[in-house]
Amino acid sequence: MPKKVVIKKAKIAHVRQIHRFINEFAKKETMLPRSLNELYESIREFFIYEENGIIKGVCSIKIVWEDLAEIRSLAVKEEYQGKGIGKALVKRCLNDVKNLGIKRVFALTYQPDFFKKLGFKEIDKSKLPQKIWGDCLKCPKFPECDEYAVILNLY
Repeated sequence: MPKKVVIKKAKIAHVRQIHRFINEFAKKETMLPRSLNELYESIREFFIYEENGIIKGVCSIKIVWEDLAEIRSLAVKEEYQGKGIGKALVKRCLNDVKNLGIKRVFALTYQPDFFKKLGFKEIDKSKLPQKIWGDCLKCPKFPECDEYAVILNLY
């Protein structure tokens, strides 16, 4: 049977599954947990990667400022990692914000090499605007953050 792959905007019906994806990684302390409430409020920021009707990955893109967006909550089920799903999701998010005229996209990550393969450059976190640190206050590792900051200039 041929593979039917779709990357599409998430819908309300996907929220509980996205919640499970993200919080599986949060339990391993590789991602911030997200509440159902947060996900319902931000569902328009999410894309899902679906293959033959099965969601294999999720990712969101949050507009932070007039020229800055953040890749967030990139999660691919472990058994599907290394197959290009994360890359496809990030590219879809980048296209989305590029169409809006956003110039720069950043991510806070434990996987900087993944993002570097997509053209992102590692930067000092202090170079990012203070506005982005709101979610960090919820992190159990705050203020001793051990994530890497990466950024991509789209233009």
